[in-house]
Amino acid sequence: MRIMDKIKIPATQTQKIFIISQISLRIFVIAATVAAAYVVLTSKQTAVVYGIQVDARYSYTPAFRFLPYVNLIACACSVVSVFVIFFFVNKGVNPKNYFYVFLDDLTITLLLLGGCSAATAIGYVGKYGDERAGWLPICVHFAKFCDKLFISGILTYLSLIFYLFLTVISAHLSSHQIQA
Repeated sequence: MRIMDKIKIPATQTQKIFIISQISLRIFVIAATVAAAYVVLTSKQTAVVYGIQVDARYSYTPAFRFLPYVNLIACACSVVSVFVIFFFVNKGVNPKNYFYVFLDDLTITLLLLGGCSAATAIGYVGKYGDERAGWLPICVHFAKFCDKLFISGILTYLSLIFYLFLTVISAHLSSHQIQA
């Protein structure tokens, strides 16, 4: 016997919990993704390295160019999904349609995971270098730039965790509604 079978929560209370969790997590994602995109898009630094003035910008690396767009796409999809959730609740939409919310959440989760992993890999090389490939660490010279990208990465990982929760909630609701 599952724990949820033992707990008798009225359908309206369960629906309220679902709505509150969906809306609040999506609002957190909207805030975190906008902040992460802004931090990346404004990250640049000029430093003198071995007597030469060098610029570091997010646009010089494909992984860092990918990261703000991933965040902006996740933000836009979160805004749309807030309205979809409100529509589903207010109109009493067929429970089968919650499956589409699950698919959207899963897609955005995977997109955020791709952005996080690409930026983390390049960030690691920027911080520590790769002796075998002959790549030197740049964060020694561009600490402010690296710090901003680190903050953006943390915000993106936070969004990823929120979307992981949203995916689990949507999957549970979708499977629960299909069984009913």
